[in-house]
Amino acid sequence: MKAVGICGSDVHYLREMRIAHFVVKEPMVIGHECAGVIEEVGAGVTHLTVGDRVALEPGVSCWRCRHCKGGRYNLCPDMKFFATPPFHGSLANQVVHPGDLCFKLPDGVSLEEGAMCEPLSVGVHACRRAGVGPETGVLVVGAGPIGLVTLLAARAFGAPKVVIVDVDDHRLSVATSLGADATVKVSTRAEDLESEVERIQAAMGSEIDVSLDCAGFSKTMSTALEATRPGGKVCLVGMGHNEMTLPMTSAAAREVDVVGVFRYKDTWPLCIDFLRTGKVDVKPLITHRFGFSQRDVEEAFEVSARGRDAIKVMFNL
Repeated sequence: MKAVGICGSDVHYLREMRIAHFVVKEPMVIGHECAGVIEEVGAGVTHLTVGDRVALEPGVSCWRCRHCKGGRYNLCPDMKFFATPPFHGSLANQVVHPGDLCFKLPDGVSLEEGAMCEPLSVGVHACRRAGVGPETGVLVVGAGPIGLVTLLAARAFGAPKVVIVDVDDHRLSVATSLGADATVKVSTRAEDLESEVERIQAAMGSEIDVSLDCAGFSKTMSTALEATRPGGKVCLVGMGHNEMTLPMTSAAAREVDVVGVFRYKDTWPLCIDFLRTGKVDVKPLITHRFGFSQRDVEEAFEVSARGRDAIKVMFNL
């Protein structure tokens, strides 16, 4: 391993020792956003050689169930995923991983960028699920790390206009620097929803075809549902609340489709191509870098958990 990013789920596991029904019951290595250099290959691996720089897709599916055979392997019930209990993650000096989940990086793409393929994949998968394209006006709700990579992905998919909303001024300024056409600061108060939707629609200047909720709270999902045009689509990306109270009848009456995403599937080749061609630049998202000493690891997780100006915290091993 040479580059490993910290995800919000890593911080959550460290603090709470569980996410939903995934419970840490014994010591577990965390980390799943990663890239490294091939040190050894098995006899059946012919597309990689020692010394190749690769980005790793972190989930190993069974390839036998109906989901895998149908091409939606991200839904595999027997998925072995880095740093999802009980499976160890990749914040380690070495890992062993299937060759077909190791993707060679072009010369112009760094190992840090390779590690960023993982969060970028979430945005790419969301844009695919939502049908984002050159005629799609896109609203991104939430300007955290996933919201920002979703903004970049929407741009790469050809979205002509992207509006992003958040409660934090700094995150919105970052979104502007990354190419958002407009930003809208919102509150956490449900009573502000109606006026905020009006401001969001005014900022778009035309109908909102697709809304991508990258936070996943009752307020953010309600915002997405109410702001999206009749016949449009809302994609739930974030998983902030397990249960929500939402204006579903209003959305149904306008035939607003709701889709969900879980991780990603078959995204690494496209992500690497986006990075190689310059369609996506993830480098500005990497705000903090640390080594791999005990002190570095502790400080890195403290910085990531604090948030503030930290977007993506990266380990250089």
